[in-house]
Amino acid sequence: MDVDFIFKIAAIGIIVTVLNLLLVRSGREEQAMLTTLAGLVVVLLMVVNSIAELFESIKGLFGL
Repeated sequence: MDVDFIFKIAAIGIIVTVLNLLLVRSGREEQAMLTTLAGLVVVLLMVVNSIAELFESIKGLFGL
């Protein structure tokens, strides 16, 4: 796993947190929840793609 990957996830987390705080303080709790959910989906998609690449490289290593 690359360090850049971890930094990307951390950056998404920071952006989502700031957006969530701004939206909650302005009284838009529904949008804050959707923003948090969207950030979670983006990070999960990134992790799933990374795991898929890992399985492909392991498959290639064993010649399957």
